[in-house]
Amino acid sequence: MRTHKKLLITLLASASGFLVAPNLFAAPVVLELDYEIPVQQTQVAFVPFAGDSVLSPIIFNDLSRTELSVTNKNLPQQPRSSSELAGTLPVWQQLGIPYLVVGSTRTDRGKIITDYEVIDVKTGRVIEGKQSLSANKDASSMRYAGHVIADKVYELITGIPGDFSGRIAYIEESGRGKDKVSRLKVMDADGENATTITEVKGSIFSPSWSPDASRIAYAVQRDKSYPLIYVQNVSGGAATVITPFKGSNLSPSFSPDGSKILFSSSFEGSSHIYETSASGGTPRRLTSWPSSEVQPSYAPDGKSFVFVSDKAGFNKPQIYRYEFGSRRITKVSGGGYATSPQFSSDGKQIAFLSGRSAAIMNSSGGVTANLGSTGIDEAPSFSPNGKRVVYASTQGGKGVLTIKSLNGGQSFGKSGQGIIRSPVWSASPK
Repeated sequence: MRTHKKLLITLLASASGFLVAPNLFAAPVVLELDYEIPVQQTQVAFVPFAGDSVLSPIIFNDLSRTELSVTNKNLPQQPRSSSELAGTLPVWQQLGIPYLVVGSTRTDRGKIITDYEVIDVKTGRVIEGKQSLSANKDASSMRYAGHVIADKVYELITGIPGDFSGRIAYIEESGRGKDKVSRLKVMDADGENATTITEVKGSIFSPSWSPDASRIAYAVQRDKSYPLIYVQNVSGGAATVITPFKGSNLSPSFSPDGSKILFSSSFEGSSHIYETSASGGTPRRLTSWPSSEVQPSYAPDGKSFVFVSDKAGFNKPQIYRYEFGSRRITKVSGGGYATSPQFSSDGKQIAFLSGRSAAIMNSSGGVTANLGSTGIDEAPSFSPNGKRVVYASTQGGKGVLTIKSLNGGQSFGKSGQGIIRSPVWSASPK
């Protein structure tokens, strides 16, 4: 689509013929330009921030993996602020790119201060005014600052919070049998900065983030032992066992306020769904069917949860919803093999495993996307804003994490040293 426009452009002429700042000796010259602007509403011109070599690549990389079309090539100038666009805004308007991101960094009392602006090129308006962010000089703080700025830029342009400052927890396995070693790892949402939270000889299952992204709950099964659920601070320290029960304790899920955890356990016979304090204690049983109930996951409003049951028959698992207020249980999935449900942050979508394919359904059970077979029978996990998912797969004998955009952005993968399982995306830290 193209928009045909006429613009009256006031330029300030000097004797040498160059543009100069307004002064008493400069007479305005009015030019009328008649041209066509290609309208591409998702395009963004990104000018690398003045005085910076660390943040700009991170921000540009983040934004490039969304539905936005971001460019930093062949720009007419390199402004550091909107004030430097005085007199040259029509040149930017001729590009037909709706949004322009500019900024600069400075040092103040040992901190790196970043000032940046998102400009609506058509009007020259700075969206929500100048933004500023302070960060420590160390590499970790600077990386996080880059993701936070990308979040804000994305939100100013789309109206939707970005998902770049959230992190992804996942399990990496090496060895087999008694020699298996499992590591719970956490990485940034761009696949970088991976760190190991804990390592065990045995298996780690189903990590789950607390709502404030400060803790992770997960299950561990060591040789000749029942799986137990632990809660651990991401910043370090010892993990706490919250289910010291003689049964298979699996699939923890934090409540939206972080105070409680749902899990499945067979310590009373068949597997059922229980709720307990996030610090442990006596659990409350919520399901009582003669079948097995596993893989609970809270809804974002905390008023219900989804879970999996084989009530329909052997090897015919289905997804159900339990409502806390009425204790009513209703079937959600439409049929076939359906497991591993997890809500999107707005509660409108559920990621799950459909047969052997990673898939997404709406909250009423209608399948809206099929991401294909991953080779390890695992469901995807939504990003905080629901626009992307992460899932594990195997390719060429190696474990791979894939981050896939659901609305046209780029997808990318990260290979591990061994088998990769159960990636889950955290909310952005508060």
